[in-house]
Amino acid sequence: MRGITAEAAQARVRTGRVAVVLVALALVAAACGSSSSSTAAKATTTTIASTSTSPAAPAVSIPNAPTNTVWLCKPGVDPDPCAGGLDSTVVAADGSTTVKKASVATDPKIDCFYVYPTVSVQPTINANLHVDPEETGVAIAQTGRFSQVCQVYAPMYRQLTLKAISSRGNITPRAGVIAYTDVQNAWLDYLAHDNHGRGVVLIGHSQGAGMLTRLIKAQIDPNPAQRRLLVSAILLGGNVTVPIGKTVGGSFSTVPACTKSSQTGCVVAYSSFLNPPPANTLFGRSRTAGQQVLCTNPAALGGGSAVLHPEFPTKAGGAVGSLIKSLPSAPTPWVTYTDLYKGQCMDQGGASWLQVTPTPAPGDKRPIVTEQIGPTWGLHLVDVNITFEDLVDLVRQQVSAFH
Repeated sequence: MRGITAEAAQARVRTGRVAVVLVALALVAAACGSSSSSTAAKATTTTIASTSTSPAAPAVSIPNAPTNTVWLCKPGVDPDPCAGGLDSTVVAADGSTTVKKASVATDPKIDCFYVYPTVSVQPTINANLHVDPEETGVAIAQTGRFSQVCQVYAPMYRQLTLKAISSRGNITPRAGVIAYTDVQNAWLDYLAHDNHGRGVVLIGHSQGAGMLTRLIKAQIDPNPAQRRLLVSAILLGGNVTVPIGKTVGGSFSTVPACTKSSQTGCVVAYSSFLNPPPANTLFGRSRTAGQQVLCTNPAALGGGSAVLHPEFPTKAGGAVGSLIKSLPSAPTPWVTYTDLYKGQCMDQGGASWLQVTPTPAPGDKRPIVTEQIGPTWGLHLVDVNITFEDLVDLVRQQVSAFH
């Protein structure tokens, strides 16, 4: 498959808010080919050759790799919304606060490759490659804390916009191909010019998770050289599937679910809910016989209930800010709440989901997340943030195991 020429010159990243728009993987997958129809993008056949080695894995050679990726985040991009301030205000049940210090890693051992969810408010079916405040804001909200453990690469891509999602009849197969091809080309560009045999964590939410699911199927599943680079894939709000009762199969033929923190080359996936997903939910229910949606709780990969460690941005605004009605006036870029939520993967009535249960203490006045856009969406808008520090800690352990 030939690469599609990138539109527009690389724009400077502008600080902005997260729009209340982290939506729509289920609609995107239905519209643009999560199945193997003849109109879906065919996998690129890439010749993989080992070159000089690193302690982790051989570097991957990509002949004729693309070079025109527009990067939202990448080492050297200035400003880089994926590598901002990380100090967090810790709010206890009695309202007292402390500051937890954190910083961007100066020499991380691995990379992260992030694909953002549906955020574009451009008036077209496919967005262009201009960096708008929506992309900047969601990068802050969903990747900032990962910069403690990896250097983040995040390509711009011509995603299906909110306008497209709200009028599904206008989405053509080609529109889905355009979005996915940008992501695949960015991945090949990254492998050829930036990876150098380093381990990598794939991170995606909603439409971004759908794009990375397709990427794993097309590029990583069939290629041992690329699989050796995979530390893990964090695919949230994206309905990754496995055969019922199994940890591999379904969405991927060789990449399994993560079941322990020392495991690498595996997938973390869930959709979070405060209540069991209804029958008409967009997430947590597979429409394929014999398959179930994967749920892996990053705070308890072996199963059972565990305290969750959320992190919410205090200055990104938009989606996250609208869900937390009264964020404290904190001088730090992040805020967290101790012992306020527990999480457990549940499998009931044909649905699989991360059950988030608030556990406020008596007199606790800290804000509680709500299913802001309705029970069919659950906590989709905060899928990443509700377990953010658990995800970062898991990656930290996986890095140690990988090396």
